[in-house]
Amino acid sequence: MRLVIARCSVDYVGRLTAHLPMAPRLILIKADGSVSIHADDRAFKPLNWMNPPCKLREETVEDGPDLWTVTHGKSGEKLVLTVEEVMHDTSHELGKDPGLQKDGVEAHLQELLAEHITTLGEGYTLIRREFPTAIGPVDILCRDAGNATVAVELKRRGDIDGVEQLTRYLELLNRDPQLAPVRGVFAAQEIKPQARVLAEDRGISCVVLDYDALRGIEPDVLRLF
Repeated sequence: MRLVIARCSVDYVGRLTAHLPMAPRLILIKADGSVSIHADDRAFKPLNWMNPPCKLREETVEDGPDLWTVTHGKSGEKLVLTVEEVMHDTSHELGKDPGLQKDGVEAHLQELLAEHITTLGEGYTLIRREFPTAIGPVDILCRDAGNATVAVELKRRGDIDGVEQLTRYLELLNRDPQLAPVRGVFAAQEIKPQARVLAEDRGISCVVLDYDALRGIEPDVLRLF
């Protein structure tokens, strides 16, 4: 992983355009090719980013700021960084990450729901569990009966933080033309009222899962909760 702290402006050029004015920022360039731009707030959420596959080209300009261009390999969309000053630039080999270890019930919920994906609705099919993104894995990615992509976030107890997490995933996934449009499902054994209100306001469906009942589903039996 390469960490760069630089004074830069950022322009996203594609289906949507966005501009970040000149300011000191952290630039993360990961081994998978993803590039994300961060400020000293917003927790771990980047200001802007580009998912792999993408390519970074650094151009040194003699009489002006350098230009870094990140081009997506499939969509052709670009992230253009105008770099006025580099204050820090280091690279580190992190090796293979063991991944997030979920608690037993939550991990088992994911496994069961993936195995019996029609719990979410007739005609649902699984794409994969732990679908990787630049900001972390989506618990389950699947398709509904209409072949639309659905991202599922699983929790034992669903609160506002879980809805915010799923919102970030949806924002990212909807940039991928091969997946978009992507809608969200927030699934938990218990969903707090405030979380349900926020989710529904953002167009995210809520599903309450009965863990014991889900464990009792036979492989060829469909149940809708």
